[in-house]
Order: sequence, then structure tokens, then C-alpha cells
Amino acid sequence: MFLALREIKKEKLRYGLIITMIVMITYLLFILLGLMNGLSNENTAALKSWDTRTVWLNKNANDRLSQSTLMANQVPKHMALIGDVPGQLKRTQGAAHKQDVQLVGLKNHDFIAQKKIQLVSGHWLRNDCQLVLDESLRQQGYHLGTKVSFNGNKQLKVVGFARDAKLNIAPIAYTTLSQWQKLHGGPFVGSALISDKASHHHYAGMRRYGIKQFINKLPGYTAQNTTFEMMIGFLLVISLVVIAVFLYILTMQKTKQYALLRAQGIPSEKLVGATIAQSLILIISGVVIAVVLTGITIKALPAGVPVLMDPHQLSWMVLAILGIGLLSSCLPTAMIMRIDPLDALK
Repeated sequence: MFLALREIKKEKLRYGLIITMIVMITYLLFILLGLMNGLSNENTAALKSWDTRTVWLNKNANDRLSQSTLMANQVPKHMALIGDVPGQLKRTQGAAHKQDVQLVGLKNHDFIAQKKIQLVSGHWLRNDCQLVLDESLRQQGYHLGTKVSFNGNKQLKVVGFARDAKLNIAPIAYTTLSQWQKLHGGPFVGSALISDKASHHHYAGMRRYGIKQFINKLPGYTAQNTTFEMMIGFLLVISLVVIAVFLYILTMQKTKQYALLRAQGIPSEKLVGATIAQSLILIISGVVIAVVLTGITIKALPAGVPVLMDPHQLSWMVLAILGIGLLSSCLPTAMIMRIDPLDALK
């Protein structure tokens, strides 16, 4: 450790550039991880807030909640029934504004409405002419008492805002199930059955989904996450190669010095330990700076940018980067082990 610190202190510019490179790569990894989690959360926030474990859709719905329709004779009385349809809200007072939403109809006595939805302001639905919106819509100028229409139909009034009310990257507008049935049209009573327990029951004309299976079938969800995971994976590999090359070049430039130290009787194990310590110092310094920059960036970003940092995932990413630093040091340490003390006499 002493040798590693002395050398870093002496060659500030050289090692400063390496730390800068590590900071940039790590910072990009953290931001990509945050974006992946943020977009994933916008797809599934409502499902998670409902504590969903099992979903039943119409078997002909092509695995799509918005395409699923259920008839009254299909629905058991003890299950939570929801209605879902995408559409557009339009303010009918003040400045005109249109907003794409997922209109979700609920029964007030079902467990979702009674226990799972967290209001940040206002109150829950008391009649068919009221809406509860996702809290993000307050930034779009929607307030308690704002009057809106859904797909140009009946005028509705905003009476509350809920936390984590997003589905398929669209804010949710909660309404009563009876109002949903009127706005949706047709003889349908809902779109899906929702349970907060893992279940293996089968109902006629329906297909059952575990929550992981259902989420993976959300439009674009799997492709989106796979894309981000590949980008993060490639960046980790690139960082491994880049850091290893830098350390290899630095070690190659110091071959004469290492040979001289070996000729003076310093064991190769001590030089190897110094190189590994040096790698860890550089990696840890870069990671700490990247974490600070990521925190500043997340606070500075507008609320509309979906960035979400999971401390558990962030910890694993930090450990992965530290592991990459150790792997990167294998190349220069192998070179040190092969250095001949006689090279100092040439």
C-alpha cells in the first residue's frame, strides 16, 4: 500500500487521468442502471403498489390487459375486478391540455381501493363523476377540482392524487368500475381479475399469469430491459479491457524500476501486492466520485426523467466494478512475476 500511494502521489496527472476515465465509465453505468429501473418502474408501478401476485385475463386477449374483456358470467364474486382502457384526458376548463392515460376502474370494496392505493392529496372516489390521478400529473397543471373529459365523453372531476399510479409508462386515472363500464361501452364488466396472493385457480375463458410472467409480457418491457442490460454488460467488459490496458502500459513503462527493486531483494509478492492495492485505490476513488456525481445528477434532472436508483442493485454494481478492478490487475501482476532482476543490469 505504501508503494502504491507514493507512486500515485508522485504521478498525479497520470493517475488522475486514469481515475477520470474510471469515473466516466462508472458514472455512465450508474445512469444507465437508473434509467433502466426508472422506465421499468413506470411500466409496473401500479402493479407493485397493488401488491399483485396473480392476474387473470381473457384467454383471447393476446396477453394484453387493455385488450382483455370479461363478461359477468366469467367473474367470481370473491375476486378483485378491474377495468382498464387507454385513452386521453382533456381539460375542460383553463388552458387546454391533452394527456394520454390508462383509465382504470375499481370497485370501492375491493382490496386494491381499500388497502393498496396511497393518496398524496385529496380523497378517494365517492361517485361515478370523480377521478383520482397519478401525482405526476400535478406537474402538467392538473389540480384538485380540475374538470376533465375522457375521450371527449362525460365531464369528470379530479378529487385526488395517488402515488405510484403508472402502468405501461402512462399515468393512471382511477375511476369507479361502473363509470369505466359506461365509458368503455359494450356488455363487459371488466378487464382482469387481480389477486394479492399466489394462486393456481383456473377460470373458464381466462388465462392465469404469475406476476413475473405478466410483467414480462407487458408491451416493450422485456425488449427495453434487455437493451439496457446488454448496454451495461458491454460497458462492464469495455471497462475491464480499458483498465487492464492502462495498468499494463503503466507496468510496462516501469519494467526497469521493478527489475531494480527485485535486484535489491524486494520479493515479487510485495510488488504484486502494491500493484493490486494501486488498482483498488484507483477503482474505489473513481466509484466514490461517480456515486457523488450520480446523486447530484438525479437531483438536478427534471421530474419527468424516469431515473430510479435501487440501493441493492447499486451495491452489486459497485462490487462488480471492484471485481473488474481486481481482474484488470491480473495482467500487470503476471508481467511483474516474470521480471528478471538481471534486467536492471542491461
